[in-house]
Amino acid sequence: MDDAEITIGPVDLAARVDEALAVQALAFGLSDDEVAVRHHIVLRHLNNPGARAYGATTPEGRLVGFVYGMPNDRTHWWSTVVEPYLRANGNDGWLDESFVITELHVHPAHQGRGLGRRLITTITDLAAEPRSILSAIDTESPARGLYRSLGYSDLARRVHFPSAARPYAVMGAPLPLLRRTDFSEPGKPG
Repeated sequence: MDDAEITIGPVDLAARVDEALAVQALAFGLSDDEVAVRHHIVLRHLNNPGARAYGATTPEGRLVGFVYGMPNDRTHWWSTVVEPYLRANGNDGWLDESFVITELHVHPAHQGRGLGRRLITTITDLAAEPRSILSAIDTESPARGLYRSLGYSDLARRVHFPSAARPYAVMGAPLPLLRRTDFSEPGKPG
């Protein structure tokens, strides 16, 4: 399928949570038990003020990617875990006035074609906050490369979440995120 035919738009993630988690399971390698736990987490996240979700949908209506996030709140579990790591690096101010990307996943058959870029720029373009934060597995990967190309940089590394076997990195970027054309402008990284 030509990914140009895929539409990026708002998605009722609560209604399509099973379909979205099937994409995440393939993209992220989740077990059935992990999917079951995340089902409840996603639904809980969507109740937070300002939470929104976007999907990448085929002409037939199949979800092949999704992103969701919300304005960050220092009292949320994620923030309480990452705050000491950010503080140790002098970056805990990033937890304020930030839009957090909670999840971003693209079906493996559609990865590497710009859908993740389209999803994350679409959701952050609507953010009222001046910056965005996220966490990603702390290893060199296509996802980390994508985030860097959008202007995200490491704020803390080797962040350990209680239930995760591998360490994560917390990354942050000013909004709006960089576009590919930004790299050719003088003074821009590239």
